[in-house]
Amino acid sequence: MAKKLLLPEHVKDAAVRRYNGAHRDWLVRSGDWPLAFSLGAPTEAEVIADLPAVQIWAQAWRQWAGPGAVEFEPRKWARLGSQDLPARLVLSNPGEVAALCGQDKRWARAVARREVLLGVWPDLGINLRLGRYFDVLADYADTDFDRLVAVVQWLEANADSNLYIRQLPVIGVDTKWLEKRQSLVAELLCLVTGSEKAGDFFDVTGLRRLPHRLRVIVLCPELRRSVGGLRDFEAPIEDVVQLGLTPKRVLVVENHACATALGDMPGCVVFAGLGKAVGVLGRVGWLQDVPALYWGDIDTHGLVILNSARAALPGLQSVLMDVATLFEFKELAVHEAIQAVESGLEHLTTEETELLEGLRSGRWGLQPRIEQERLPWMVVEAALLAAGLIGGKTICDALCEGVADR
Repeated sequence: MAKKLLLPEHVKDAAVRRYNGAHRDWLVRSGDWPLAFSLGAPTEAEVIADLPAVQIWAQAWRQWAGPGAVEFEPRKWARLGSQDLPARLVLSNPGEVAALCGQDKRWARAVARREVLLGVWPDLGINLRLGRYFDVLADYADTDFDRLVAVVQWLEANADSNLYIRQLPVIGVDTKWLEKRQSLVAELLCLVTGSEKAGDFFDVTGLRRLPHRLRVIVLCPELRRSVGGLRDFEAPIEDVVQLGLTPKRVLVVENHACATALGDMPGCVVFAGLGKAVGVLGRVGWLQDVPALYWGDIDTHGLVILNSARAALPGLQSVLMDVATLFEFKELAVHEAIQAVESGLEHLTTEETELLEGLRSGRWGLQPRIEQERLPWMVVEAALLAAGLIGGKTICDALCEGVADR
């Protein structure tokens, strides 16, 4: 067959490429119509050279029962006489292109739901950003789409509700449903309100974020008197800020269990398990200018958290998070399956940056990580003693004394 002649399957391939690149724009009524696909224009010599193939091509289009309309053009040739041959397939609208691509159901569903949105928010009809949400309109379950519209409607009508997510009076919408769709809800709300505000879900919606809770372990018996004798408690950050404790040392520990295992330490307060939210410690005024220490995992995520901790508490030092510790206990390392990709970690020291780069580059093996709880406890005691957190007795001594006292 002449290379210029396109059978239906060839045109379908071309339509799929066009549809994939343009259907989001078409959803907001963008594009020039009709859309025509040329089927080829054989010369008389080409027809004579491969008459059976040309007959198959022409017959395929004469029998075309798909979307669109096949247009024929007359040809007059010296030897073959007059012939009506297929010239182009003309598709009059995006629905016909979608049907040719096998996307007719998704397209129809997206269009129907677009009309629902326009019925509620007519101005969306001129907003080209609506096309970004084609997949949501085409693929969401009916119940999820109805919930989405209801939530956005309610948030638009109650811009400064200051409610928690769990308090929303929207039928069928629970906390988990909305938490999984925070980004989408915020984007659609900005779309329907015409707001250029972007980013934080709570700022956009006017909803109230749950207060960040801090796990606090007061290792100093004297300081415990200021909190009713509590040693280990969790409270909203606003309440912790109001405590006004006066520690002489602050220890930030990544793992809850490791922090819980610590014995009493004069003047010391521990914050545990904050992860990447460790930056909230910068809001606790009574921590500022207090000598602080951070102990976490030797891995890329641990170093990213360390960077955030030092940004919140300038002067903070790290312990057991160095190349020497990695080398000494390398046999305890496991594989860090997914490494942190953050860059611009300007609060790391030169030595900590070297450790991070080495972990990422594979300098010491394939993505090793040493979880802090795997380190021998006597090594931990020695490191904290060297940092001035422990006096003349060890943690084990302190724990034994605590058992004897009870």
